[in-house]
Formats: sequence, C-alpha cells, structure tokens
Amino acid sequence: MRTASHLLLNTPEIEIWPGGLLRARSNHDARALSRARHVLRRKRDGQYLAADLPEGLLALVPRLRREDGIEAALVLLDHLAEPHRSGIDAIGELPLDRLQDRLHALGLDDGYGERSGLPLVAEPAALTLAGFDRYRRPLWLLSPAARAWRSLHAAALHDGVVLEAISGYRSHDYQLGIFERKLARGQTVQDILTVNAAPGYSEHHSGRALDIGTPDEPPAEESFERTPAFAWLRDNAAAYGFVMSYPRDNPHGIVYEPWHWAWHRA
Repeated sequence: MRTASHLLLNTPEIEIWPGGLLRARSNHDARALSRARHVLRRKRDGQYLAADLPEGLLALVPRLRREDGIEAALVLLDHLAEPHRSGIDAIGELPLDRLQDRLHALGLDDGYGERSGLPLVAEPAALTLAGFDRYRRPLWLLSPAARAWRSLHAAALHDGVVLEAISGYRSHDYQLGIFERKLARGQTVQDILTVNAAPGYSEHHSGRALDIGTPDEPPAEESFERTPAFAWLRDNAAAYGFVMSYPRDNPHGIVYEPWHWAWHRA
C-alpha cells in the first residue's frame, strides 16, 4: 500500500500534489503551501489553484469553482480525506481525451502516430515520488519505475558514478506547452518534432521515462555520450530494466538522445 503523502494524483485537467513539495513566488501562497496537506495544481500552466489546509480548502485563484475539471479534483480530494482511504491502491490510466485538439492546435493530423511509429501514451492516474531532479524539482515516476531508478542511481554511486535526473513524468498539456514555447521562439513544428514527440506520444507521459545527466554536463546534449555516466549506463542500465529509447538512426525521426532512458521491465 502506498500512502497518499508520496503520490501525485492525476485528473485530466488538475494534479493533486502532496503538501510540502511546491514553492510559490508570493508570500501569501508560500505560507499556504507550507501548511497544505495537498495542493491542487493546474496542468496546462502549473498554476496553484487551492491549498487543502487543516481548517479547510483555501482558493489561491479567483473563481475556483469555474476551473475546468475542478469538480473531479475535489471529489478525489474528499476521497483522500476519508480515514479508511489513507492509502491508495487503485492505479489506472487517464482517458486520451482532447488528444485531437492538441494535435490540431499544432497543425498535425490524426496520422501523426502512424507516420512516426510512436504509440499513444496515456497518463497514469497516480505517480510516485522518486526523489528530486537536478533542479530540486520533485521527480514523479510510476511506482516500479521509481524503485528501479533509485536502485540504478545507488548502484552507479557505489561505482563512483553520479547520475542526475533531469526530468521524469510530463503531462500531455505540459508537452503542448513545450511546443508553444519553442514556436514562440521561432522554431517550426517539424523542427520541434525531431527533438520532442507530439503531445500524447511522448514516453515521458507514461511515468516510465526520464532524462539522465551528470554533474558539470549540460542537460540533454549529445556530449553526454562521452561521459563516464553514459558509459556506465550503457553497460549496466539494462540490468535494472532501463533502455535508451532513441539511438542513432531510430525509425521515429527523433534525434539521437543518449540521455533519454525508459523503464520497460514488466
């Protein structure tokens, strides 16, 4: 049984985070987050929506009740408050709704998956805290992938190799945001698709994949392959269920990514 204090619970529009993990820019929000048992967070932009305090729910945005998906999130929050539901056992996947809208927003048609050879990837209904990444952000993975990452990290450290997580789980909405930010900087959709899969098709959605780096090495650069960390992963990662997803000349049209590894053990 996993306790809710170590889980991110997912709904299509809103995530429910355990308290104590999020940081805010304003003093008002920071005080609320520091006391919160759980925090409701909007997926599309990371906005904090409400803090679940011991004395009740504190809205952090105006018109909280008008937020998309808020009712489903509040039902799940109430579920967590039931004494006999302090642990969460049921794990599933979120529906692949709004996928066409995301693709069409980027000018992509429904044949993208067939052309790229990439499968659709649903978001898990719950993810486990697997530690923190290079930037001290919480790292979320599926529970067995989180255990495998911790074992991999410890084994590397035992051999004198430091591995750093750069990023783990990403929602469909977050992936769309990556495209929107790069488009705003002048990149084309086709250029972005050589580095990032379209929303709904990234392995990061699954909670099985993470980008890995090592200290003093820039993140997500091909130069990672020349580090002792990459050499160690190449020789040892498979023993822990991790596979490099995008080798050179992969059939998906994605550039060589020696930093991107996914857990595939059943």
